[in-house]
Amino acid sequence: MAESDCIFCKITKDELPSTKVYGDKDFIAFMDIRPINKGQVLVIPRRHYRWVWDVPNRGEYWEVANRVAEKMLKGLNADHVSFVTLGHEVSHAHIWIVPRYAGDGHGGFLDWDKAHEASREQLEEIAELIKKAK
Repeated sequence: MAESDCIFCKITKDELPSTKVYGDKDFIAFMDIRPINKGQVLVIPRRHYRWVWDVPNRGEYWEVANRVAEKMLKGLNADHVSFVTLGHEVSHAHIWIVPRYAGDGHGGFLDWDKAHEASREQLEEIAELIKKAK
């Protein structure tokens, strides 16, 4: 996939809308528009890399993911989070952070069939909770 066709590259360049919860010179984190649990976030590098392991500063990448996860735990009162790096859906490195809650219906494994459309308003409300968490 050419970088010019990459949906995540378009998000990093603000060519497509997203609800961001974090951003720095190398990475951004934004709300997933089809979450399987309330508050699901994607963390991506601003530069186009195919896989998470292709990101040269992947230690920093995971530090960003951890910081976002800590804010999710506090802001959303999640029990824990799951990190997922499958990467088959979009050909741009991404880490999903999925907040987990007691009784969320997933059991020990995430059920991707539970994905649902979230409204922009819902995403913005949840993003505020994450961003404001201390």
